Amino acid sequence: MRQFTDIHSIGAIDDFIESNSLAFIYISRPSCSVCHALMPQVQELMVSYPEIKMAHINTDEVEAVAGRLSIFTVPVLLLFVDGKEYLREARIVHMDLFKDKIDKIYRNVVG
Repeated sequence: MRQFTDIHSIGAIDDFIESNSLAFIYISRPSCSVCHALMPQVQELMVSYPEIKMAHINTDEVEAVAGRLSIFTVPVLLLFVDGKEYLREARIVHMDLFKDKIDKIYRNVVG
């Protein structure tokens, strides 16, 4: 299972997205049961995509993330390719469909 890098500021979010050609961000909050249930599933799935760099943001800690990334609910799963948002899933994530979407993007970018 892969681990997330915790991000603690808006500047660090921008740096993470800009410095990784494939940047995945998992946004959650401690009081969200869906967030806690989904996170290990996402970590397990990401084992298959070693080129994707992973980060986690706690919205209680970095409240400005809501405005910066247009977050209206949690959890939110974002994939950026070369700094541009390519995939956004929120709240109820169907892992099979999510995996299919990641597969397509990953094959096109990594080969």
